[in-house]
Amino acid sequence: MMKFRFRRQGTDPQREKIKQELFAFNKTVEHGFPHQPSALAFDPKLQLMAIGTKSGAIKVYGAPGVEFTGLHKDTTAVTQIHFLPGQGRLLSLLDDNTIHLWELVAGTPRDVGGVKREGVICLQEVGSYSLPGRPGIESCSATRVTVLLLLRSCDLLCIGTEGGGVYFLELPRLSLKDSQTLLQDQVTQSLPDDYRCGKSLGPVESLQEHPQQSGKILIGYSRGLVVLWDLSARHAEQLFLGKQQLESLVWERSGNLFVSSHNDGGYSVWAVTNGNTYNHQPVSSTIPYGPFPCKAINKILWRTTQTGSPVLLYSGGMPRASYGDRHCLTIQQDKDHVTLDFTSRVIDFFTVHSIEQENEYDDPSALVVLLEEELVVIDLQTPGWPTLPTPYLAPLHSSAITCSFHISSVPPKLWERLVNAGRSRCSWPICGGKNLAPQPKQQELLLTGHEDGTVRFWDASGVALTPLYKLSTANVFHTDCDPSDDPQDPSDDPDMQQEEEWPPFRKVGCFDPYSDDPRLGIQKISLCKYSNKLVVAGTAGQVIVLGLSDERSDHLVDVSVVDLLQDREGFTWKGHDRLEPRLKPAPFPPGFQPLVLVQCLPPASVTAVALHAEWNLISFGTSHGFGLFDYHRRNAVLARCTLHPNDSLAMEGPLSRVKSLKKSLRQSFRRIRKSRVSGKKRTITTPTSKVQEANAALAEQEDVAPVQRRIEPRSADDSLSGVVRCLCFADTFLRDGTHHGPTLWAGTNSGSVYAYALEVPGVGSGRVCERGGAGESSVCVEAVLGKEIQLMHRAPVVSISVLDGRGKPLPDPYEASQDLAIAPDMTNAHSVLIASEEQLKVFSLPKVSAKTKFKLTAHEGCRVRKVALVVFGSTAQEDYSEHTLVCLTNLGDMHLFNIPALRPQVRYDCIRKEDISGIASCVFTKNGQGFYLISPSEYERFSLSAKVLTEPLCSVQLDRPLEPTPASDGTTTQPQANGTHKNQMAPDSVGFSPTGQTEEPPSALSSPILDTPLDSPLSCADLTLDSTGELTVEDVRDFLTTVDEAENNLKNIKEEEGRSTGILIN
Repeated sequence: MMKFRFRRQGTDPQREKIKQELFAFNKTVEHGFPHQPSALAFDPKLQLMAIGTKSGAIKVYGAPGVEFTGLHKDTTAVTQIHFLPGQGRLLSLLDDNTIHLWELVAGTPRDVGGVKREGVICLQEVGSYSLPGRPGIESCSATRVTVLLLLRSCDLLCIGTEGGGVYFLELPRLSLKDSQTLLQDQVTQSLPDDYRCGKSLGPVESLQEHPQQSGKILIGYSRGLVVLWDLSARHAEQLFLGKQQLESLVWERSGNLFVSSHNDGGYSVWAVTNGNTYNHQPVSSTIPYGPFPCKAINKILWRTTQTGSPVLLYSGGMPRASYGDRHCLTIQQDKDHVTLDFTSRVIDFFTVHSIEQENEYDDPSALVVLLEEELVVIDLQTPGWPTLPTPYLAPLHSSAITCSFHISSVPPKLWERLVNAGRSRCSWPICGGKNLAPQPKQQELLLTGHEDGTVRFWDASGVALTPLYKLSTANVFHTDCDPSDDPQDPSDDPDMQQEEEWPPFRKVGCFDPYSDDPRLGIQKISLCKYSNKLVVAGTAGQVIVLGLSDERSDHLVDVSVVDLLQDREGFTWKGHDRLEPRLKPAPFPPGFQPLVLVQCLPPASVTAVALHAEWNLISFGTSHGFGLFDYHRRNAVLARCTLHPNDSLAMEGPLSRVKSLKKSLRQSFRRIRKSRVSGKKRTITTPTSKVQEANAALAEQEDVAPVQRRIEPRSADDSLSGVVRCLCFADTFLRDGTHHGPTLWAGTNSGSVYAYALEVPGVGSGRVCERGGAGESSVCVEAVLGKEIQLMHRAPVVSISVLDGRGKPLPDPYEASQDLAIAPDMTNAHSVLIASEEQLKVFSLPKVSAKTKFKLTAHEGCRVRKVALVVFGSTAQEDYSEHTLVCLTNLGDMHLFNIPALRPQVRYDCIRKEDISGIASCVFTKNGQGFYLISPSEYERFSLSAKVLTEPLCSVQLDRPLEPTPASDGTTTQPQANGTHKNQMAPDSVGFSPTGQTEEPPSALSSPILDTPLDSPLSCADLTLDSTGELTVEDVRDFLTTVDEAENNLKNIKEEEGRSTGILIN
């Protein structure tokens, strides 16, 4: 009989209190452009804009930082939104034919940064209504809502239906006024016989209220009939007998004219005259892009100006044969005519214009266009109608995001230079509400790498994620779309200008899903905020070092080639070719400009980079090995091949995955067969086998406690075992315990860790010179292999960090030498923290002996995906903080450990385990926040810190008194719009709605998996089919464990991990 002895740790109340002051999980705000938008509305009084999505979310935006989010109970598409101007109320129509009323209501006062914030409001649903079916009609399609019209009095909602009826709903009670109902039969009786001819009028396509006479509305039917209906007298005042299928209507401001658009690509202007009941012909009818068949004009706007000529805006109308696939919106004023050509479908649009009744003209100032993939704003007051840059709602996915990098506490000088290098700031027309959030104490940068070879810099300091600057690396290379290869400018060629004169297209928007060359894709980014040095690495093995410059420059980029195979025989690269660098000087705009290009051979995707600007060194890794480069002396210092003899898959590249499918399946089935055989062997219950098993466990010091899973070592010949997963520079003790110096650490997919001692000229006990003296320029950096560690289970190494004598992470380059951070402890022994996919382990230096570890896979059954060292500040004590290891697993949960003891602190459910792209895209900040993609165009921002929180806090001045929310416990959570949330296990991490009810997570919309190459660490998909053989007792126990037992299991860490667990064999 075998018995296991281990000690359990009790809970310390004092420690639990400290943890509550340090840690708290919140999902705070969604950055970027809403995924799959479906509706748009604007409140001209409050200057607020609302966007509805196909997942049932409503997002209201005002001035930068003013945001409100509401979620319908059902994840049904929002088809229409209408504001009640000035009231802070809005109506939403869903695809399930229900109408919902929302209100901005007063929230509970919040403590933010020690300051009590009152007047914070939130968006809340207060009522809903579903139109009943007509008696005697089995199908409900007759009462399906097609259009809504809110009268200016805001007390009546007109509802047009598919059956041609118009219903009236009293607001805000949402009660139907049966006496006002207008059925199609009543209108048909007023029609002349020759127009009636037995045909139905079709669905109601448009409802518009008379701009000057309240109580009169235009009703437009699909067949082409337009009726001016008097609500008070309940009769048709005038009938406009159109014969072309109707799409939309719009009034001219005076009410003397209205314009109708049609499905043949034309629009008609109708005059409203007294005394004439029937109007057979419009004043004018135009097909602007005829005479050949054109697509329908879906929506049209007519805006008057003081200059005399009205501004006409309409979407669609393109010639079917030539430009039927274009997404266009046309702006016309007198002789000015521009066709805005977008890259995604037009959802809706509106103009910002004068609404005061005393004003005679509309005088539009801006056009806001909601597209399927971005928001475009056009300045209508500036000649040429230029595009305005957006301070928020920028399309993060203008080119697919491939990687991200976060910088905290950006120096003011760097921030100013980046802002100057970016676009100029313009006034934003949507400026409603007031941002109550305190000013950020520090500036934060979020860098995103994209498939088209660009790096975008975002202001991530507050609620609004604002674009600052865009860097392109394409001009370093010869690509298929070089500027020099472009055809001649049409403005310089009269013949070409004459050919392309009509329609007058203008490309607008920045969403471009197509990459000129997929090899340009950015895979890794590293930025030194003190030296303004930037390293970007791409899909074709290119590593570019850039420096910041305020002036435009034309120069030739130095090129160095590093062969990572080191003439190893038997390996032939079968993937893509390298990008060809330019051999002539190229123009580079102000901002980051390339200094040197390092080309890895074979040109595989770069999987890891590290930058140490103080030593002028960069390190980079691929699926074949890693290299070290001195970018100041333009000298390759080291090239180390990490390929295993069986790493044939690494030579095929990301474009040759299909070739290895047969081999991968064969390996998978072998692994399944092997695990089943080993599982059957473990079922033998002879006493001899028990003794042998116990003795083997004691010898290897790899005991399996009752709460742990048995982990099988990975095969050494697995494909892609040579992929370099992480790189790290550190000034530490590697050769002996008395002399410290520069080191380079590299971890691979097969659990190998290489540590090199570096000889850097000018680096020793004194401070380093950035450029070095005259004598140092001829001395080269040297690298000598100091240690080589092989993890027992060969699990991929996710992260390597060196800790000083106090157990704290080493400061970043320049921080210690320029007194920007507390100097590291160089008197006591250092240690290195190595995080693999299966466990976290701390080794002492320089002997590299194990000090402590936490076997995450054995305890929790999950794998490590992302690791970061974070400083958490206390909410109770201003000067108290702790360094904590944050770990994201493949199940989407966050585990927090203290260092260097690696004791578990808290665990939070963050991302759905099915959301592979969300887990792969997660990036942490140094102050306890993080970002991950919830859709191709949106980042979810979350906080693990109780002190540091970035969330919307805003107020709006309304025309009605604010009603407080029903009493709750004060815990409010910003609603999340994309259904990426998991049920929290801990009681303190349950989300609450503004009504105090526990939020039910909506049905999930899974994000698409990122197309990352197999030799990239972003690729989280398992290449083989894992099988555990038969179920064990431990497997069943894990599923039956209660919440309390799970938390106790997390805390069950022995004080001396080095000792083996005692096993008694009777």
